[in-house]
Amino acid sequence: MQKAVSAGTMAENDRRIHSRTAMSAKVKVIHESLGEFVFSTRDISDGGVFIVIDTEPFEPTIGDKIQVQVQGLPVPAPVLEMVIVRKTIDGYGLQFADE
Repeated sequence: MQKAVSAGTMAENDRRIHSRTAMSAKVKVIHESLGEFVFSTRDISDGGVFIVIDTEPFEPTIGDKIQVQVQGLPVPAPVLEMVIVRKTIDGYGLQFADE
């Protein structure tokens, strides 16, 4: 499996295998024990999405499964199962769960 790498844009230690596309959208996140939240996305790829956490008290554990649904569309978006795979200072990286 080859990594998708754009020249000069990803650090050598970057483990991503999918190219990211900047995308700002509102998503509803449902966590079994933490509850329901609405966050913004920063980017999306074929493998997942990054959500930005501003002031909400949202502190899941890496490996937690959550449900995510895009908001603000003319019809209800599907609810997707995702897994928290990465935490940064400003949010979380989510990966689409294997079905």
